[in-house]
Amino acid sequence: MIADAREAGITFGSLQLVDSTHSIADVNTAKDDQDKEEGDGPRDPDARWGCKGSYHVTDEEGRQHTRRQYFYGYKAHVSMNSTAQMITSLIPSAGNAYDGHYLTKLIAKDLEQGLPVGSCAADRGYDDTENHYWLEQHGIQNAIHLNRHRTHKKDGNREVWVALKAEPWYFASLSQRYQIERKFGEAKKHHGLARCRYLGWERYGVQAYLTAIALNLKQLIRGLTGVSLRGPTLNSI
Repeated sequence: MIADAREAGITFGSLQLVDSTHSIADVNTAKDDQDKEEGDGPRDPDARWGCKGSYHVTDEEGRQHTRRQYFYGYKAHVSMNSTAQMITSLIPSAGNAYDGHYLTKLIAKDLEQGLPVGSCAADRGYDDTENHYWLEQHGIQNAIHLNRHRTHKKDGNREVWVALKAEPWYFASLSQRYQIERKFGEAKKHHGLARCRYLGWERYGVQAYLTAIALNLKQLIRGLTGVSLRGPTLNSI
């Protein structure tokens, strides 16, 4: 599909956006735990608990506490071209997978397709030394959102990270990350990716790929005709 889009005249830029989105397994976890206590196997043996972020709460004494938000299911790790607004690579995984291990795999798939990858933007979950090194070795501008310890350390190693954040393209690339988050929102709101339709890792992979195909088909029509597909009928493609 990406090859066809390029042949049709869709422009693919140099910036790739990498992120993951989670899908909740088709499992009643309370009942599943009870069944396992009674000796039955899990309803979905491939699903795993994962963390989808954190939030702050204030107790009665005014003290703030951080709470993590967990889900039981799977993840879709995605690379999307910022200019074309099309998903170029996707890898499904269990919900407990470490996002940082998927950036190089996704960008490698993009490079295999001959995409003009010149820079890569990702959130703090991808701030892994191996990712930084791999991007440097492949001549790709590194716009991974750095964790505070990179630039607030007191040894001499902080200078390389301070210099990276000073590059004019660093924050310019990071500012485009909202595009992939918006694409995930479309996938969940209009295409049912918020929840798994089937059981098992392979079947979730089928759902994730078909969802990406639907999103890309819509974006292909937008790119070729200038018509924005909206409304319940068109969003159900």
